[in-house]
Formats: sequence, structure tokens, C-alpha cells
Amino acid sequence: MIDQLLQYDSELFIYLNSLGSTTWDNLWLVITNKFASIPIYAILLYLVYKNFGWKFTAVVVVTTALMITFTDQLTNLAKDFFERPRPCQEASLEGIIRYVAPRCGKFSFFSGHATSTMAGAVFISLILRSRYKYLPFLMLFWAFLVSYSRVYVGVHYPLDIFTGMIVGALAGLSFYKLERYLQRRFATSV
Repeated sequence: MIDQLLQYDSELFIYLNSLGSTTWDNLWLVITNKFASIPIYAILLYLVYKNFGWKFTAVVVVTTALMITFTDQLTNLAKDFFERPRPCQEASLEGIIRYVAPRCGKFSFFSGHATSTMAGAVFISLILRSRYKYLPFLMLFWAFLVSYSRVYVGVHYPLDIFTGMIVGALAGLSFYKLERYLQRRFATSV
């Protein structure tokens, strides 16, 4: 059953990856670059500060740092445990796939980009949803784009992305609950 699932995953990867075009490669390389999200997160941080003040924002920043550290370490542990080679490492896919990324990496399951981006999207959406009703849709769309970019550039399978997005959503929700607790506990004394 697992072998069949991985076969379907590989076939879906080949199909989705082949939809790419050199016309769009640079755009997807920007989207997949972790530094491309910095302006988005800076705007979101400003919105948190503007709506809630510096004490609240300080708790959000600390919780975000903990969440990103958690998701990063969790994906590294999963990759080292499962040791699934990335598609760009698979000799059987050489010459079949479009490999656009500047580097390949070693293991694939599950995507750190998908995990951390979805965690951030869920986390900040829950914090700001009462002030900006369309923000959750925009953030989830951004998380989907970043996640899909990993398939486009040839470094992750769809199952890596799907799993990363699910784990990220759960992490975002969990750290939102932690942030709420910390706000109640420490915000007044900050």
C-alpha cells in the first residue's frame, strides 16, 4: 500500500512539475525563496502592533520565534527519520523532471517550507481575523503558493507538501493557543 501511494505521489509530482515553463521559472524561484516572505511578515507585524500595541506584539514575536523553531526542528527530525530522497536526487527521474531550484538538499519528507508557511498563515490569521476578515484567505493562498513552489522547482513531492501543510496548520493552531495563554498570563506585566 505504501509503495502504491509513493508511486501515485511520484506520478502526480511528474505531472505538476511538468506544467512549469521557463517563462515562469524566475517568479517561482522568488516565491520559493524564504527571504521573499520577509516584507509580508513585516507588514503583518506592523498590523499586529497597530491594532494591539507593543506589549501584545512582543508576545506575538516570542511565540512566532518558538513556532518557527519548532516547525524547523520537527521537519528536520522527520526528514532524518524517513530519509525519503528528494525528487531531484532520484536517478529514475533524471531527465524527466524540471529541476529549477538552486540546490537540491538531501531528504524530502516533509516540506519545511510548507510546514512553516502554513503555520505562520494559520497563526497570524487567527490573531488578526477579527480586524481583517479577508486576511486568512490571503495568507492561506500565500501558504499554498509557497508550498506549490517546492513542487514546481523540483525539490518536493505533493505528499511532502500536503503533510507539511497539515502539520503546519496544526502547529499554527497550537501556537495560537499558546500565544493566547501567554497574552493572558504575561501581557499585563510586560
